Amino acid sequence: MDQFQWDTKNTEETMVFAKRLGEKAAAGDVILLEGDLGAGKTTFTKGLALGLGIERNVNSPTFTIIKEYNGRLPLYHMDVYRVEDGDEDLGFDEYFHGQGVTVVEWAHLIEDQLPEERLKIVIHYTGNEERRIALHPKGKRYVKLCEELVK
Repeated sequence: MDQFQWDTKNTEETMVFAKRLGEKAAAGDVILLEGDLGAGKTTFTKGLALGLGIERNVNSPTFTIIKEYNGRLPLYHMDVYRVEDGDEDLGFDEYFHGQGVTVVEWAHLIEDQLPEERLKIVIHYTGNEERRIALHPKGKRYVKLCEELVK
């Protein structure tokens, strides 16, 4: 399995990396975000949104589960931390196979509903504001995307 990584020294560098991903994102992309509470999942999503041309403030949809934003492509931002039954059909497929980019925080909680091809990103603390961003692509499109991001 392919794996890539990128280290950032501060929040700004993390957002710049995420913005680059947003600029390369295509309709139907599914990006899974994992990491401890406060690791920077929502910050990463804010950067990705900038890359999609979204100017609205992006914040965590913890209590609403899904927030939608309009840009070059729609952004579907999901936080499934509070989903009680990972097998419950909440209509995620419509987003995963839609015309936008779907970002799912805490995606492991709905593992059985996720599409086979996707990009999993794990954000690790490595110091004060420093992060290690581990990229785990599944599918040729995502492997190519990761190769472009880390070159």
